[in-house]
Amino acid sequence: MKSLTAGNLEDCLLNQVDWRRQWISQIVEEVQKVVHCLTTEISYRDLRFQAVPYSDTYNGNIKVLAPSQFLVTVPVKGLAGYREAKEQHWRYYTLQGTRLPCPLRDPEGLEQWLAVEQFMKSLWQWHEADVNIEGDIVPAKVLQVFRKLVENAIGTCHLSGKVSMLANRRAVCVAVETSACQVEVELAPAVEIPTVWSKKAQWPPCLKRWPSPERVECIKSFGFTLLACSNYHWQLSFLQAEQVLLEQLDEDGGCRRKCFQVMRQMKEDHWCPGKRPVITSHHLQTVLFWTCEKYPRLKDWQIFSKAFLRLVRKLHKCVSQHFLKHYFVRKSNLLQYANWGELDAVAQKLAFFLKDPHISLP
Repeated sequence: MKSLTAGNLEDCLLNQVDWRRQWISQIVEEVQKVVHCLTTEISYRDLRFQAVPYSDTYNGNIKVLAPSQFLVTVPVKGLAGYREAKEQHWRYYTLQGTRLPCPLRDPEGLEQWLAVEQFMKSLWQWHEADVNIEGDIVPAKVLQVFRKLVENAIGTCHLSGKVSMLANRRAVCVAVETSACQVEVELAPAVEIPTVWSKKAQWPPCLKRWPSPERVECIKSFGFTLLACSNYHWQLSFLQAEQVLLEQLDEDGGCRRKCFQVMRQMKEDHWCPGKRPVITSHHLQTVLFWTCEKYPRLKDWQIFSKAFLRLVRKLHKCVSQHFLKHYFVRKSNLLQYANWGELDAVAQKLAFFLKDPHISLP
């Protein structure tokens, strides 16, 4: 056991972080080869879906939520010139085509409707009944089409021994066998909306020192994405904007990113391990952004041990209260649908650590 204040602890932890980076890089390399192969075949069969590009460096379409849990955004094409909906109206349709006596519930938090008329240009295929109901592009219908394409592509690409569909999931998920472990990959069709910032993201609030106004404009220029992962509503995502914010954290020489990496390492090794953890790297990243906003000055990020414990205290507060606001869409709780029992177990481990900040190192 080593105390957080031990002189060589930071080096030991960073060695683990470096080993993790190499290990994850190998897994990402294997997963992206599979994803590129599958989506290339899918784009050939249905031109509404694009191939996920292969990259020798960072791949913005792949988000590592945990070592064995990835989110991959699969861009759609044929939709351009997005505009916010001017008028809201009730929807009475069902996925089966029948009419409801009462309207469907309105979108909440990170959700929104998506009508084909919100695009200045659209391929005629987006007007087809396989994905469209009464002018809406319906996520569940898109997923139904996409799931069949993925199933067929696994066979066509001769990947049946390496990739398998995961049943009983609303999203399209596959299990990919890599040399290190089995990875659960969610393949989410994504409508990318560059240069436009969502009206739901009322960010930043007034009189905040972090990030700078220049950085805010840069981040907003990346726009947002709509993911198909539920029945009727599309889910707002800001993965690219978040990545830019994460990459530019320490231009003043602080230790924000280092604190995040060590917290992620501790989460995966001690506080919340497992194949489908209730707390993912995206939750930790959101905790980091909130803490950076509250403590914008360099002096708060110069001493690693103090900055790290401050970050862990914020994580503990969010997990114990089952409440973590999305950084950009602040009316949305990222832990709203999480298992409370699992959250409480993580909160207890965090409380023990904060009471006596010692770490077991191999």
